[in-house]
Amino acid sequence: MSDMKYILVTGGVISGVGKGVISSSFGTILKCCGIEVTSIKIDPYINLDAGTFSPYEHGEVFVLDDGGEVDLDLGNYERFLNITLHHDNNITTGKIYKMVIDRERQGDYLGKTVQVVPHITDAIQEWCERVSRIPVSDSGKTPEVCIIELGGTIGDIESMAFVEAFRQFQFRVKRENFCTAHVSLVPQPRSTGEQKTKPTQASVRELRGLGLSPDIIVCRSERPIDQTVKNKISNFCHVAPEQVICIPDLSSIYEVPIFMESHGIVAYLNDRLKLNINPVLPARKFMRQWIELSHRIENLRTDVTIALVGKYTRLEDSYTSITKALQHAANMLGYNIKINFIEATNLESETLKDEPVAYHESWSSLVQSEGVIVPGGFGKRGVEGKIAASKWCRDNNKPFLGICLGFQTAVIEFSRHVLKLADAHSAECEETTKNPVIIDMPEHNTGQMGGTMRLGKRTTVFKKDVDFSKLKRLYGNKDKIEERHRHRFEVNPAYIESLEEAGLKFVGVDVEATRMEIFEMDNHPYYVGTQFHPEYLSRPMSPSAPFIGLVLAAKKKLRSYLSKGCKLSPKGNCKYDDSDDDDEVTERMSRIEVADGSSSAYSSS
Repeated sequence: MSDMKYILVTGGVISGVGKGVISSSFGTILKCCGIEVTSIKIDPYINLDAGTFSPYEHGEVFVLDDGGEVDLDLGNYERFLNITLHHDNNITTGKIYKMVIDRERQGDYLGKTVQVVPHITDAIQEWCERVSRIPVSDSGKTPEVCIIELGGTIGDIESMAFVEAFRQFQFRVKRENFCTAHVSLVPQPRSTGEQKTKPTQASVRELRGLGLSPDIIVCRSERPIDQTVKNKISNFCHVAPEQVICIPDLSSIYEVPIFMESHGIVAYLNDRLKLNINPVLPARKFMRQWIELSHRIENLRTDVTIALVGKYTRLEDSYTSITKALQHAANMLGYNIKINFIEATNLESETLKDEPVAYHESWSSLVQSEGVIVPGGFGKRGVEGKIAASKWCRDNNKPFLGICLGFQTAVIEFSRHVLKLADAHSAECEETTKNPVIIDMPEHNTGQMGGTMRLGKRTTVFKKDVDFSKLKRLYGNKDKIEERHRHRFEVNPAYIESLEEAGLKFVGVDVEATRMEIFEMDNHPYYVGTQFHPEYLSRPMSPSAPFIGLVLAAKKKLRSYLSKGCKLSPKGNCKYDDSDDDDEVTERMSRIEVADGSSSAYSSS
């Protein structure tokens, strides 16, 4: 197989129908077959990147190794495929137009009239061809298949230039190297209980009218779709029945590639794209790890409850990477994760006056949780609530993980109540405070908001005298780790000595030892903060160390796990429970390869 193969994934009827997971599943299946896969996500908005979005717009902003601020779907690609993408793997209308306009200013078009067709459409095709050949896996091999997800829905005016570009692209790369998968919704109104195919028919008709005929139709539905409905879609949408895949709501997104593979997608793609996949692969053995993961998730019986105190909890997609990282850690340890989303402002004293019910319900949810995570965010709103949550966890020995802003609010809280600096605050929230324990980084506060933060993968060095550090041991006693960052403010160096003398130990710093990266409290079950975002490098088969620590501490098993060093028994189990008869976690833990800040390879994806 010499030519690059492309699978274009489009969506119809509604947005948010699951194109990202479907695209990731295509890639997962092919990678399990030994094929190198890369992914491109196209977002038709005019923004250059996702960096300046509110999470309420499109969900969380995902950060890549190279500092690219991109759509959360690229996080799905990385987690499913265990690859490392680059900022160019996310295309926006803004990026394409900027590139074309820059070329026009340089005189590249020799005085011609610059138009959507051919200049914009050619730029899109050139971008896809160039990026599809950039290695993204640990092997360093050039990808063989590129999955391209077109955001939005067919018919959106914003995406018309991209649709036209791919109409041309299918002839540019030839039919045997290009196929289209269309993801559509099959609704089932409660009034009739009948599954309706008309929205899918209309969506496919519009796609074909724009010059793209779907090779595969993926029908999403709440309940399983019966064969008569599938045949109807096949008949009216001009595809064979085996090219219609109906995916109902499943208990876990990690079941989707297994479900798709069981419906013959490998054989079809092998024939359609001439992939030369071995036709005698042992039945489903090549997806064994995914099947085992799915089976393990289905059979979890013990819950662990974690409170997430955030600023954007009205949309759970705002914390997609956090929730996935918690799921990865809990599932591999043998627990079913339950996340209580708590709006940070509801924990503030002002809410007690205005909305007492919300105040008491939020505090009740926090108190009843087994562990607490305070994630990142920007701006003043909700900061006092995060500070209150940090204080309650510190005072009551509740396992706590603060990330980015959560790291900073814990430092503010400690300064106020232990150092007795009543007006301690962050310069981001209170510029005139006399005790700015959190200050801005001048080189990352240039006045321009987009792309100027401290972004991407950076090295964190553990200090030499921190043998007590729980996180260092969770990272495998490494001297240094690499994690992704996204922040503009940092701990004020003027207060570090006072904070450490009072018990807040900064165990991890940057390579220059000037910026604080990790804090811990030695006399607390688990009170940890990281300036970096460990959730971005968590993988289903390789959970992130800080999240493993939080889950173990929440179940009161961290101390024994650390003291016994996770030594394997002759049976391959890892015993670290305080009791002799509770082995429910040890079997899973023996298979964990703790993420050390870089993507750990696992064979099935």
